[in-house]
Amino acid sequence: MIASITYVKEVLGDLKAKKKFGQNFLIDANTVDKIARDACSSELKTIEIGPGLGALTEMLLKYSKSVDAYEIDRDMYELLKQGIDDERLSVYLGDFLDVDLSIYQESVNVCANLPYYVTTPILFKLFESGLDIKKISVMVQKEVGDRLNAKVGSEDYSALSVEVQYLYDVKLEMNVSRKVFYPMPNVDSAVISFTPKRERDYDFERGFFEFVKNCFRMRRKTLHNNLKDLYDKETIERVYEDCGLKEQVRAQELDLDAFLKIYEVIRK
Repeated sequence: MIASITYVKEVLGDLKAKKKFGQNFLIDANTVDKIARDACSSELKTIEIGPGLGALTEMLLKYSKSVDAYEIDRDMYELLKQGIDDERLSVYLGDFLDVDLSIYQESVNVCANLPYYVTTPILFKLFESGLDIKKISVMVQKEVGDRLNAKVGSEDYSALSVEVQYLYDVKLEMNVSRKVFYPMPNVDSAVISFTPKRERDYDFERGFFEFVKNCFRMRRKTLHNNLKDLYDKETIERVYEDCGLKEQVRAQELDLDAFLKIYEVIRK
């Protein structure tokens, strides 16, 4: 069983967890089993991001058709390949952000243990990839999990929040104590899942998501100031009139329906 303190210490040997990759290894088998059970299904391949030594990988193989694991750290890549001998596992060395996801023509699930610094870019990549993803399950720092479900007007509300609300039903699957990791991090974690709630219209989404990101370009500025370099004066005046917007409104004060309405006016 990879998810044990004995295995982790023995396999690591003189190697140390690398802070730059946010490495903290799961050492509780019950936690790992529950994450994997909730994240995948026996009919589908699971894409795993950041497998490390393979504690979660081992359980994903138990519940998935097969697993493609992407690891950025060469040391972990080598140890994972040595630690799990299963023809259903493919391990790739490299940065997941550089992967061409068009290679996947089948439906998949995605499971990832994401360090803080890379959570947002990886989620944007997955959301906008065109992949037929049935479920995304990510383990993140608990405060990051709270941000992913941020409400209108909160400090954490962002373009990512709007995109998530448009595409997915978001669920807190479980909280994960810092005590089930080695080395033990300073904060607890949470497993958040994303399940699609609509048929994808990628042509519409590309334009809409780019528009939303532009609205949040400079958070301290008003919506008007974020839009004035992108659209002519007449278009912006029509947006404010047709949508009944206050002159000083900021993007973080607008909900998903408001963004959809504004974008509809601009498209016309």
